[in-house]
Amino acid sequence: MNKPPRKKNPTFGIAVFIVVAVLLVIATLFYNAITEKREYDRENASAPTISSDAAAAAIAAKPASGTAQ
Repeated sequence: MNKPPRKKNPTFGIAVFIVVAVLLVIATLFYNAITEKREYDRENASAPTISSDAAAAAIAAKPASGTAQ
């Protein structure tokens, strides 16, 4: 009448543990990549950019190499 209790499958628990561990590693890599990119963008955003007019003026102010001085 009474059914014997089902034995638990330990393989399923190990598989779930491995999947969760791999997902945590992937999430950590993405988090680190995003934070590093934001830090890189923040550091390089403060560098002054040269507009095309200022670049043209700087080029015009330099004498061409090979000209008499």
